[in-house]
Amino acid sequence: MNLKGINAGKIFDAANMLFLIALCITILYPIYHMFIVSVSDGHAVLRGDIKLWPVSPSWDTYKAVLKDPDILNSYKNTFLYTTTGTLINVTLTAFCAYPLARKKFYGRSFFAILIIFTMFFEGGIIPEYIVIDALGLINTMWAIVLPPAIHVFYMIIMRTFFQQIPEEIYESAYIDGANDLRIFFRIILPLSVPVIATITLFYLVWHWNSFFPALMYLNEKSQYPMQLIMRNIVIAGNVAAQESAAASMNAMITGQNIKYAVIIVTIAPILVVYPFIQKYFVKGMMVGSLKG
Repeated sequence: MNLKGINAGKIFDAANMLFLIALCITILYPIYHMFIVSVSDGHAVLRGDIKLWPVSPSWDTYKAVLKDPDILNSYKNTFLYTTTGTLINVTLTAFCAYPLARKKFYGRSFFAILIIFTMFFEGGIIPEYIVIDALGLINTMWAIVLPPAIHVFYMIIMRTFFQQIPEEIYESAYIDGANDLRIFFRIILPLSVPVIATITLFYLVWHWNSFFPALMYLNEKSQYPMQLIMRNIVIAGNVAAQESAAASMNAMITGQNIKYAVIIVTIAPILVVYPFIQKYFVKGMMVGSLKG
């Protein structure tokens, strides 16, 4: 019976491993395929010869893409919007979550219900546009970073994490003469690195991938983020500038090469950043999502 249990456990582990390997391949292959197409010869791409390996690989496509001033400028804009927006998001989310996590905060249940109410009911796109326009934020960075300043779900995760911190820590700090502001910056934030790193990653990815607010509120191409430029290239097929750069290098590059290269250039920073934050991810999500 014991041997059967051991064998069943090994079979289950092997099945799990095979499933996870298949899942990883399913997720990673589209990215790999886009990369090998982006570096392959344009003639091979047109013939459909790209399967598992690149054909006559070169970096000409990426040189053509990175020579485009619109792409370089949109990259700068995306970094600006992402860093500014994430900083505002994390700061305001922490400031909102902290008082709602304290039992002594009078009316915290009322304010929590009021905030959670916005998860289920919102004004809609047109009223939001009218408000942004009335505030004079159209065609500015603030129209991108201020409306989504706090995500309620992430605030709840951070509040739940703060609630796990023992009350004795607060009492000891009060005895030493610390006020709530000092406790928040000197004690709570250093103890909350896992959940802060997790929420930062969520906000960062959201801002990096977001294009719809820019599509709504930005009128000048010089202010477009990378995602809006990518949308115009991938969906609308606006690849004339990159094809012109390729022609100047005597490189055979098709619109398909360019589209995939732009996608790879867009997702690469997130793929680079994630491994450095990943160690906090599981801990931050588990502790921040469960109360007990």
